[in-house]
Amino acid sequence: MSADANSILFRPFDVKSLHMKNRIVMAPMTRDKSPGGVPGPDVAEYYRKRAAGGVGLIITEGTTIDHAAASGSDNYPRFHGEDALAGWAEVVKAVHAEGGLIAPQLWHVGMMRSPKQVFNPEVPSVGPSGLKVPGKRNGHTLTESEIGDIIAAFAKGAADAQRLGFDAAEFHGAHGYLIDQFFWDGTNERTDRWGGDLVARGRFGVEIVKAARALVGPDFPLILRMSQWKQQDFTKRLAETPAEWEAFVTPFVDAGVDVFHCSTRRFWTPEFEGSDLNLAGWTKKLTGKPTITVGSVSLGGADDFIAAFAGQGAEIVGIENLVERMERGEFDLVAVGRALLANPDWPKLVQGGRYGDLKAYSKDFLLELV
Repeated sequence: MSADANSILFRPFDVKSLHMKNRIVMAPMTRDKSPGGVPGPDVAEYYRKRAAGGVGLIITEGTTIDHAAASGSDNYPRFHGEDALAGWAEVVKAVHAEGGLIAPQLWHVGMMRSPKQVFNPEVPSVGPSGLKVPGKRNGHTLTESEIGDIIAAFAKGAADAQRLGFDAAEFHGAHGYLIDQFFWDGTNERTDRWGGDLVARGRFGVEIVKAARALVGPDFPLILRMSQWKQQDFTKRLAETPAEWEAFVTPFVDAGVDVFHCSTRRFWTPEFEGSDLNLAGWTKKLTGKPTITVGSVSLGGADDFIAAFAGQGAEIVGIENLVERMERGEFDLVAVGRALLANPDWPKLVQGGRYGDLKAYSKDFLLELV
């Protein structure tokens, strides 16, 4: 493992009004720890520890927008309502008191929601075509007016984040949740302006960014998390070539995305044939915008988050390859997930060369936290 105090990991990075002390981002990781959707003092303490540990920017767990079918659990935190927003204001205070920065991840689970197991069971799950997986229609197909309401709810979430003192906001457009369900041809069979080819299927996400930008102004950073893979299909790809990906992501740049958070299961995996660039590398090359890479950073063994729940653990491994790629300018920031669960002080320990103090990640440890 190699990342001393002079490493690019520990150099400052600026995006509009966001001034990060280093390049390390805490990846958003779902937690079922906010009863009634309200984050309490334990949530504030959870994030405070990571800020104290030296993370440059914390992106919160998914926090749901103001829509009746947005959440997959009554214990997922909400980003609407007086009590929930007051709870998030306390989280912001705790993080800022440690000199940290924080952005909420704004989320709608779409057809990944099971209405029989969650809050608002009488409300059907919703999606662009009522499909959780290709060919299985078991939810409500959103109408034009409902789509407009959800776009407005995402935008209001970003505006509330700015009002509460958050340092940026991220939209969850990955992993088979609602925004990504619009992107994927397997779950979007619409023939109106919200469906069609890949660029047309991206319109829902583009309109969310536009609406948010209109509310927050030009200087508040907006981040978009994207992925090729889906929870419903790990092998699925939205784009097979760099040209297809460029056509897809360019409208998001025009809409006002400042940073692309490119989710891959393993950061070292090449995205397209003929190049070692991963998804973050290609996205930066094609858009010129800063990118965040993510995927099994500093972990070996079970290098897949889902596999961890099957009982596999992960050992700490070197990050030389990660640092080298950052030095080459392939991507700008790196999101660390499970390693920060096991080690709230991961940035300080790595910076100080105290690799022997890093704890291995285990299934049992994860289950205590999520």
